[in-house]
Amino acid sequence: MLGPLLLGIATLAVFHTAFSTYEHLSHMKALGRPEGQLPIDIILEALIALVLGIVGASLNVPKLKDITWAAEMQTRKIDDVDSRLSFASYVNRGRNVFGPASK
Repeated sequence: MLGPLLLGIATLAVFHTAFSTYEHLSHMKALGRPEGQLPIDIILEALIALVLGIVGASLNVPKLKDITWAAEMQTRKIDDVDSRLSFASYVNRGRNVFGPASK
């Protein structure tokens, strides 16, 4: 429950940071000084939004699955595991396909 909430807050903070940056650059351009550094509050807001987004995404991921052989074998049936396709014999089919023509 906390993960989606943090992601939502981080998204809103990023949008607010973008709007604040646009407003600041528009104000600086109107003053005739388009160059300059962003104010520290906009930079801090962007960094806080980044941290909130990372924490929210980390809390929102599903539980990790076990990648051991034993865990994989619990989900399969013996027919899937022990099919031994490499030991299939096609000798009986060969006699029917390449044998003498029927009369």
